[in-house]
Amino acid sequence: MLDLLLLRKDLPSVIARLETRKKPQPFLDVAAFQALEAERKTLQAHTEALQARRNSLSKQIGQCKARGENADALMAEVAQIKDELEHSAARLEQIQAELHALLLAVPNLPHESVPVGADESANVEVRRWGTPPQFDFPPKDHVDVGTPLGLDFETGAKLSGARFSVMQGPIARLHRALAQFMLDLQTGEHGYTECYVPYIVNADSLLGTGQLPKFAGDLFAAQKGGQDAEPTPEQAALYLIPTSEVPLTNFVRYTVLQESELPRKLTAHTPCFRSEAGSHGRDTRGMIRQHQFDKVELVQIVHPDKSYETLEAMTRHAEAVLQRLGLHYRVMSLCTGDLGFGAAKTYDLEVWLPGQNTFREISSVSNCEAFQARRLQARFKNSQGKNELVHTLNGSGLAVGRTLVAVLENYQQADGSVTIPEALRPYLGGQTRLAPGA
Repeated sequence: MLDLLLLRKDLPSVIARLETRKKPQPFLDVAAFQALEAERKTLQAHTEALQARRNSLSKQIGQCKARGENADALMAEVAQIKDELEHSAARLEQIQAELHALLLAVPNLPHESVPVGADESANVEVRRWGTPPQFDFPPKDHVDVGTPLGLDFETGAKLSGARFSVMQGPIARLHRALAQFMLDLQTGEHGYTECYVPYIVNADSLLGTGQLPKFAGDLFAAQKGGQDAEPTPEQAALYLIPTSEVPLTNFVRYTVLQESELPRKLTAHTPCFRSEAGSHGRDTRGMIRQHQFDKVELVQIVHPDKSYETLEAMTRHAEAVLQRLGLHYRVMSLCTGDLGFGAAKTYDLEVWLPGQNTFREISSVSNCEAFQARRLQARFKNSQGKNELVHTLNGSGLAVGRTLVAVLENYQQADGSVTIPEALRPYLGGQTRLAPGA
């Protein structure tokens, strides 16, 4: 959530920055905001005048009583002022709630270093690593490579519907090995604490990280009653997690940390559940866009002065997975029009997929600055002894299914087998290749 004081101080500047995301900016109802702010100011001025009048009357009442004079009229006016003050306080509370609701729909402001652009075509390549593999045969995509190894979309569809898959045998073991490798790398070399978290969270948790209310349609809700396509918050008190960023970041909800406790570096391997409501017709073949997929998530809770150097470090932490696996990739700085809702700046890692002859996103690493912390009321006690909002960052380290896709396509052999990257072999008992029927 944006800082309300910033909007009050310099609304035109905020609108200009939001318009770099999309112009004209559709996020903030400016007229409604200005009307509420004008009413708030009027009410506050009126409240202050009433309080001053009440104080003056109270003094007069005391003086009258000291002189033995009748003060009924003055006391009646004080009672009337009390009623007006209660009415004003109730309306001010309502205005604050309405302003809060308006701001819940407004995305984060892009950092000044983010390239300006309308969509992904304006994203800027930062660097590349490695080179694409060379084949002496036409490379297949992961569906054709993986199916003989136990990748099964038909059974997934029979069990749950489209965009679900089943893995059996060698490919299921490879999938598990990838997740274990990622966790060991991030905990053993980069200092993250491994966590086990709930796969179902309450609405407050999703509100805190920015998925609610704006992206309710992308979530799977656990309904308490009714069969509505979009259950009300009362019907859907719990939701399947879209990413473990949600529970991990919510560790610090309504918390005041000591400065010495920063940074907090957390990681978890979980399934993720997304309805992909806004992506119908996209990536319908294979594992690129599934309703259920696994991810190793990285979250850091940091001092505000450290968040941008942390963003660079976390991006390197995610890159380390690809480098150990020998996978060619590039790092992209997302433009303003392609930023996620809560992000001030994001780097995407895009891995080379020879079966598709293109780069595909495999990780996003984002600095949310204080945007989530303001929703979460996540703070720390700074060196002056004052409570200050932390900065939150999150990133994939990596999406396990998409990493599996990359391994299948980059390490495929002409005979249908797949060479196992050296980094994964200890997790597979020293095995060097996966072969159909093996």
